[in-house]
This record gives sequence, C-alpha cells and structure tokens, in this order.
Amino acid sequence: MKHILCCLLVMFATALEAAKKPNILMIAIDDQNDWIGYMGGHPLVKTPHIDALAKRGTAFTNAHCQSPLCNPSRTSLMTGLRPGTTGIYGLAPWIRQVPEFKDVVTLPQYLKKHGDYTSYSTGKIYHGGNGRRKTDKEFDVIGPPANGRPFPSKKLVTTPFGNHPLVDWGLFPHKDEDKGDWKVAEWAVDQLNQKPKEPFFMSVGFFLPHVPCFATEKWFDLYPDNDSVLPKILREDRSDTPRFSWYLHWYLPEVRRKWLEDNNEWRNLTRSYLACTSFVDGQVGRVLSALETNGFDDNTLIVLWSDHGWHIGEKGITGKNTLWDDGTRVPLIFAGPGVKQGQVCAKPAELLDIYPTLNDLLKLPKNKTLEGHSLVPQLLDAQAPRKWPAITTHNHDNHGIRSENWRYIQYADGSEELYDMREDPNEWHNLADNKKYADVIAAHKKHLPKNNRAPAPGSKSRILTFRDGKVMWQGKEVEPDEAIPGL
Repeated sequence: MKHILCCLLVMFATALEAAKKPNILMIAIDDQNDWIGYMGGHPLVKTPHIDALAKRGTAFTNAHCQSPLCNPSRTSLMTGLRPGTTGIYGLAPWIRQVPEFKDVVTLPQYLKKHGDYTSYSTGKIYHGGNGRRKTDKEFDVIGPPANGRPFPSKKLVTTPFGNHPLVDWGLFPHKDEDKGDWKVAEWAVDQLNQKPKEPFFMSVGFFLPHVPCFATEKWFDLYPDNDSVLPKILREDRSDTPRFSWYLHWYLPEVRRKWLEDNNEWRNLTRSYLACTSFVDGQVGRVLSALETNGFDDNTLIVLWSDHGWHIGEKGITGKNTLWDDGTRVPLIFAGPGVKQGQVCAKPAELLDIYPTLNDLLKLPKNKTLEGHSLVPQLLDAQAPRKWPAITTHNHDNHGIRSENWRYIQYADGSEELYDMREDPNEWHNLADNKKYADVIAAHKKHLPKNNRAPAPGSKSRILTFRDGKVMWQGKEVEPDEAIPGL
C-alpha cells in the first residue's frame, strides 16, 4: 500500500511540475522593419496590438537579425548558430542538407527533448517549405503554410529586373478572410480553442508585409495619400559609402528608389507596406485574444520577432540585403512569466539570443553549442549591462557590428563604415575615414566573427563572394568599373 501511495505522490508531483511549465507562443513576421509603433521607425504607423504586447513585457529597440535575408536569418535563430558557422548565406540550402549540420538540434527539438513540449507550427518559420515536411521532424503539428495570396489576375506594377511576380504592391479589392495570413492566424486560434496539450510551443509565422504587399481599402485608408508617409532620406547619402556596399544587393528583383520616383510608385509602395503592417498587427491581435480567451496568457511566454528589416527608399534602394539599421533592425518582444512588464530596452540584442533566452527562462539544461547570449538579465532589468553587440552577416565575410551607440561595418574587401547612432540615426554620414574614431573602430573590430565559413555546398540565390580581388555575384564576375544596376 505504501508503495502504491508513494508512486501516486510521485506521479502527482510530476504532473504538477509539468503543469507549471509555461507554454511558448512565438510570433514571426516576414520583412518587418522598425515601422512598429513602440520602435518609432515611422511616425504614422498603426500597430496597436503589437504595441500593447510590448507594454505587457520587455520590448527591445536595438534588436538585430543575424542576416538580412530570410533563409540564413531563420536558420540562425532556430539553430542558435551564426551564418559564418554554418555557411548558410543564401536562400538555399536548407540546413539539413549540409552534412555537418543535418542533425543539429533546433529550438523546437530542444524544447521537446528537455521540456517535453508539444510543438505546433503554422505559416513561415523556416524559409519556404523547410521544416514543414514530415521527414524534417521539426514540429509535431503543422498548420497551413505562409503565402501572400490572393493575388490579382495581373500584376498591378510592372517592374524592371525581370518583372518578378512577387515584386508587386498596391490596393487590391479582396476579402481579408481569404488572405494567407488570415488563415494562418485562424488555424492558431482554432488550435488554442481546442485546448492543446500543455506545455506547448506554438510558432505562428506571418508572410506580410513581405512583397507582394496587397491590402484592401480598409487598411490603406489608415494612411494619408500624400508624401507625409514617405521615409526620411538624404539624397546622395551613398556618396561616402564603399562601392562594395552595392555588391550586397547588386542585381536583384527589388527596385531602386530612382525607379520608384521616376514611375510615381514610391508613395504607393510605402502605403502598401504600412497597410500590410497594420493588417498583420490585426492578425497578431486575433492570436493574442485567443490565448487570453482560453486562459493561457498567464502561463505563456510570448516572443515576437521579424527575420530582418526592409528598405523603402532609404540608401537609394528597396528590399533587404544590407548591413544598415534599415536592413537589420527588427522588433523583438518578450512577455509572460519571468519577464518584467512595461520595459523598453535599448541594449543591443540579436535574434540569435532567443534560443538561449528561452532555455534560461525555462531553466532547461544549458545548450553549449549556442552562439547567442541569454537576455534574461535585460528581461529583469532593461538597464542591466550587456557586453555583447549585435552582429549581422550578409554573405561571406561582410559584417555589421551594432553596439548601443555605434554601427561599424566591414566588407569582405576591407572597406569600412562607421556611424554615430546618437547623432546620426539615419546613417547618413560615414565616419570611418576620420582618424578621430580609430579607437571606436578598433573596439568594434574585436567583435568580428572568428568563424567565416565559405558558402555551404548547394548555396544559391543572392550569393556574393570575394576572392583574389574578384567580386562574384551569383557566380558571375563583376567588373571593377561596371555600372551599378538601376542607377
């Protein structure tokens, strides 16, 4: 009898302990720059649900991606490894296709192994279909994929550089309920309504405001149809940036600002991006509401992030693939058990930090392979010191180092940029050639990644290499005096 009683007590204690484990809701947004209310990136943006979440926890204003491109950024976050460690720089390969990393333990796998978490996922978490195949063994329950549909029967905007079908935007009459992101949110809501097994890890990935960014009139009407929506720029502000900075986005489907202005599309694109940002905010609100309605919010850690930023005319370009704040700065919010509410943290943070931070909050065994650092000190006190900067890498051996007050960039050919982010938050004035700042540059260079692996086998799509003085874009040599495309 005593034996039976002891077994029952152990079982009860085990069940009680399991019940105490917080759930995790991870919300990812694609191509979302700092045009989020709490970040102050755009004066007119309306994101009430994300801003409310920020007030419920600790919101970072100086968080940065590990790569300004979908596949390497998401791979880095989910594996806890830098692009220079894996060699993943382009839209391919999938990490499991690289022999050395085919068995790397990703965040959901670690949570399952050490915390008995059941994982649910919908939308875009990894790039494309990666992680969604049954053979990938990333998630236990998989919902609808991410997509930008519905699309108009014909492109609204005809663009140069191949007139890529995804490079499109504008007001498009359709039903919000038919949008891919609406369906992603709906699936997450349905799962929460069904009371999933606890503890659960649910990742919800939205496609928008990634192009094609179509929106209905409801969302367009949030923003004025005048030039007040346009971002601030300094014309010719790339006159003091190295030519190598252009190689990072040499020949891409995303248009240059010149083309937008010449074709009267800059305002339209900007309003489209803002409208889609507000639409996604609405979907975030639906998921958070379901979390609360079903009684999960008090015992759920919420993490919201974007994979990288996006230019809409700044630095003369649109799109990603840069090492400036417009390309690297992203929203990052933690809320829930163990996180102080109402904090805004300006200390540098990285998406790479999400994996070790969750492990730390959950008190799971330390994963010594991770290259990020726990943000728990900042989640308890936003002013807690942090000795590590945020490091972004785009293609082989191009790095941006973002500290609290400075941005330093070193390109593969050794050319440099330096910006005083207190005096020059738009990064308009490159100080790298001013000997006055030699000590600042030296301090930041100490943080350059020591691992700079060549592109992994099978690397393709937006791959840039520099070897023996030769610049190779997508496998084709760029001549030193070749005209910059689109200018």
